[in-house]
Amino acid sequence: MAKSVADQLVEMLVNAGIKRIYAVTGDSLNEVNDAVRREGSIQWVHVRHEEVGAFAASAEAQLNGFACCAGSSGPGHVHLINGLYDAHKSGAPVIAIASTVLSTEFGTDYFQETNTIKLFDDCSHYNQMATTPAQFPRMLQAGIQHALHKKGVAVIGLPGDLTKMDADEGISSTQNYNPVAEVRPSAKDLEQLATLMDKHKKITIFCGIGAADAHDEVVLWLIS
Repeated sequence: MAKSVADQLVEMLVNAGIKRIYAVTGDSLNEVNDAVRREGSIQWVHVRHEEVGAFAASAEAQLNGFACCAGSSGPGHVHLINGLYDAHKSGAPVIAIASTVLSTEFGTDYFQETNTIKLFDDCSHYNQMATTPAQFPRMLQAGIQHALHKKGVAVIGLPGDLTKMDADEGISSTQNYNPVAEVRPSAKDLEQLATLMDKHKKITIFCGIGAADAHDEVVLWLIS
């Protein structure tokens, strides 16, 4: 049996470390849902509303580093937007599968058709619509890398009929990389800050995202 695009999607998500997909089952997501069932190692978490699924993915990403949610065509993926804004503004790596109407219905004013590129433009680092099996693995890989490296949301538009097609392995790598860049002030700036702080006895520190991985160091300085 040939591997479908839906099977390829689930396989790539598993390889990226995804443990759960938070979603509401809808007709355009049926193939993905069944692929999750067949694969067996990833959990389909059925929520009562897609917005809840997106918020759940945001929370999991903040706790565990990466998460996934999905919504079906029309109102389904539109409901994701509040939770995706939350994830994106929080710097939480989330991959969102915006399942859409059949590609043959694009441009026909079909009542559940939406423009996912416009819809998710303001709350994503990567936001594309795959329409062929050859495009899909490269787009999904790019989305995963954007979410992990830029710390935010990546959206993949996925027509329902595409998920049934035979997968194309393509030529791009599907290995995931999660480089951690080190950003720090110059030695001169640090010396100026230390000199300024040494001149005062009462100091208030407002620690932002720049101190996200320096909790112990900040506490140690405060009590020393």
